[in-house]
This record gives sequence, C-alpha cells and structure tokens, in this order.
Amino acid sequence: MNTTLAEERFVLGLDVGTQSLRAALFDLQGRSVAFGVAPIDTTFPRPAWAEQDPAQWWSAARAAVQKALAQASAAPEQVAAIGLDCTACTVLACDLAGNPLRPALLWMDQRSFREAETISATGDPVLRHVSGRVSPEWMLPKALWLKNHEPETYRRAGRIVECTDWMMYRLTGQWTLSLNHVAVKWNYARPDGGWPLALMTAVGLGDLPGKWPDRIVPLGKGVARLDAAAALDLGLDAGTPVAQGGIDAYLGMLGLGATSAGDVAVIVGSSTCHLAQSRAGVFGSGAAGCYPDATVEGLYTIEAGQTATGSILDWYRRHFAGREQAEAERRGVHVYQVLDEEAALIPAGAEGLIVRDDWQGNRSPYKNPQARGAIVGLSLAHGPGHVFRALYEATACGTRHILADAATHGLSVERIFIGGGGARSALWLQIHADVLKQPVHLTCESESCALGSAMTAAVAAGAYRDFDDAARAMVAIEKTVEPNPANAGVYDELFGHYVELYKRLNSG
Repeated sequence: MNTTLAEERFVLGLDVGTQSLRAALFDLQGRSVAFGVAPIDTTFPRPAWAEQDPAQWWSAARAAVQKALAQASAAPEQVAAIGLDCTACTVLACDLAGNPLRPALLWMDQRSFREAETISATGDPVLRHVSGRVSPEWMLPKALWLKNHEPETYRRAGRIVECTDWMMYRLTGQWTLSLNHVAVKWNYARPDGGWPLALMTAVGLGDLPGKWPDRIVPLGKGVARLDAAAALDLGLDAGTPVAQGGIDAYLGMLGLGATSAGDVAVIVGSSTCHLAQSRAGVFGSGAAGCYPDATVEGLYTIEAGQTATGSILDWYRRHFAGREQAEAERRGVHVYQVLDEEAALIPAGAEGLIVRDDWQGNRSPYKNPQARGAIVGLSLAHGPGHVFRALYEATACGTRHILADAATHGLSVERIFIGGGGARSALWLQIHADVLKQPVHLTCESESCALGSAMTAAVAAGAYRDFDDAARAMVAIEKTVEPNPANAGVYDELFGHYVELYKRLNSG
C-alpha cells in the first residue's frame, strides 16, 4: 500500500473489559496502530456480588478513543468504521433514554443462583442448548432477581439490557439487541422458535420481553451509524458505520482466526472462555452451552468457561504481592514480570501445591456457582513463587477438564489458539501447552478481542466480504508453543488431584 499515514484508513475496535476499556486502531491488514486504555472500577457489595457504574463505561470510552487517536496522530475521518465487544451478561436496568436506575450487575455476579435454579427446574426444552441448566450469570436469572428483590426498579425499567446493548445505544442513538448475546446468554434459539416465551411465563417473567428492544441484529451486521452526540464526545465523525457488537470472547475467537471445525479458541482474561464452531450441535456436556447462530448464522458455537482466572491473579497481586510490586517499580517493569520470574524458578507441579480455581464459583463443567477456591498442600518450604505457579497450573487444569468433558460428548479438538491478556505471559502459555499436552498457537496480535471487533468494523466498512475473508487478511500466527514431554507425567498426576479435590470440597 503506497498511502501515507495521513491518507490511510483505520478501523476502531472498542473492547469493554472487566478492568478496563481498550480503544484499538488497526489498519486493514490487522496491524495494530494505537491503543488507548482507561480503567473501569468494580465494586463487590457482598460475597459473590459484583457491580459497575455504566456511566464509567462511556467516560472510559471517551478517554480511550481520544488517547488512541492522539497516539496514532489520526484524524477522525481516517476511522472507516467502529466495532464493539463487551463483557457478557453485564445486566443493567435503565429508562428508555438509557439512564441507569441502579449499578449494573457484572457478568461474574452470582447473586441470582436461586433464580437460576428455579428456571432450570422448569425442564423447558430450550434448556437443551445450555446442558439443562442456566447460569446465575445470565439474563433471565438476573432479571428475575431484580423482579424478586428490587420490584420498584424492575417496574420502572423501560429497558433491562446488557452492556453491549447500552453501548450500542450510546453510540448510535438506536436500541437493538445483539443476536450473539441473546443466543448465548438469553436462551434465544432460532431452531426452537426464538424467544422461550413459555419458560419466561412459567417463572413470572412474561412481561420481560416488553423491556427489550424489538430489533435483533447478527454479530457485525446492521446499518447503524455513529450519531452526532456520540461523535462529539468521542472525537470522531458523525455517520461513521458501527458494526453490531457482541460478547468479548466471541470477538476474540474471530481475532484468533479459530473458525474451522476442530479449532478451539481459549480467551484468557479476567475469566477464561473456551469456544469452538460446529455444524452440528454438541449436547449433554458440562459446557455452558451449544448456541445456534451465535457467531456465524447457520453454525453452532460451543462455549465453556472458567469464571475466574486472570481475576485470581489480580486478587493475588492486590493482596499479597507488595514485595514484588516494589521490586517491579525499582526495575521499571510490570509486577507480573517479577511474579512470572519467581514462578518460573519453581518446578512443574509447584512441589505439591494443588489449587482449585473456583474463587467465583465453577462455570464449567460443574455449573456450581457456590463452589469456592482452595489452596491445598502448603508447607513452610513453599513461597510466593510456588503459590503463583500453582495458580497458573490450576487455571490450565480447568481448561483441560473442560475440553476433556466436551470430548466425551463428541467435540474433536484439532487446534488450540490462545488469546486475551493472559497470552502475554510466556510462562502461562507454556503451562497451558504442558497441561493440555497439545501445541497452543499464539497470534501476532495478543489483543484478540479488540482485533475481532476491528474485523467486524472492516466488514461493516466494506473492506472484506465476511469474517472468514477478514480473518485471512488480518490474522497471523506469531508462534506455536509446543508441550514439554518431560512435564506430562507430573501434570497428569496433578490433573487427577485437581479433579479429586473438587469432589472432596463439594461432597457435602
């Protein structure tokens, strides 16, 4: 391409994560040009509760977009289109003008576990798509919790939607729903007729569809445009195309290029999400579900996940890594580099430490929101490096358990791609390869969610025909991490202890 920087066109991916919002500018070959980042705060009013202020999502978007434009010295007219990804099941009640009535219930919030049990107990046929049980993280349980525990908020709500829906409204001035979100987290299934109206009526949510927008738009599609107020706020041009947004991990799957049968995308962030595409449904496993039309219309996306992975590391950093933080500041490096160096000195298996990574419950394969984490086997010989390595190993064991469970129900795993913030740690990547006993592929762009959002923007701008076309042009493999055979036996034994520990902790 012989254009100068001033003439070049970019696509903008907005990645609304748990701890920050990232605004990423990419060129049409998938090369990152600039990143702007702004923090997002989470409050934890009670154990297993988690909330965020929606106003902060927008202020973070404003700050991050302006940082990215300044970093790239890019003019607003150079942004050809905008893509969006957000956390899934971050539910908020607001009025028709988008004004929040209370803090949003963050995706990891588990308060509606009793409501989830009530919904699951109906045995409605649509529940086959979610292995028979809904998660308390999802839309229907959270909406039912609001109706049961905050009836006045529920009554006043003109909209009960997700972060993605609210952000799309702020960007475009139009209310829509994302087919990606509703197929995955709202029990919407086209093969079964769409909305599960009988199920909702049975649990007292017959009025809930009246609080939802009417239009459902497939991921990356639509004809939405940036409205004038949002353009002024963000420093962009009004009328810029805005592709329909979706779930961060699903956009991450696109950003990893994991779209063929047998490909698994492992998105490692605050949580870890496992995604695979299939022409046929894979039912009966402990996966979160098997969702029709969730990513590409006509295909099923199989999803499983771990509620807390990177957030456990952040928990450790905040509470126990003061010495490492001071060392990082002295050396001018990130604290995780120091923590990784300490953990890398510890042999595989962390000299007998076994960790269960159920800090916020178990999403897959047990679907037990009341499970809790544990560190077992501590002795006076263990130090911080042992504990941090054991946390890494536990999260990798969780992924192994999920894939092994799905394999017993027909999922064939051919290639594993890893992305998300966790892909920055070479040690964590190697531990995943060793525990899984399979190569893991790392793409050139570690911010796969932001790249996936940018890919939807590129399609919306007309640069590419569809996601496959965009992936061929914009996704490249940087390296493949091969498993170390010397660690296979150690990790086979550790995995057995990891599974057994769950049974012992949850047998009562």
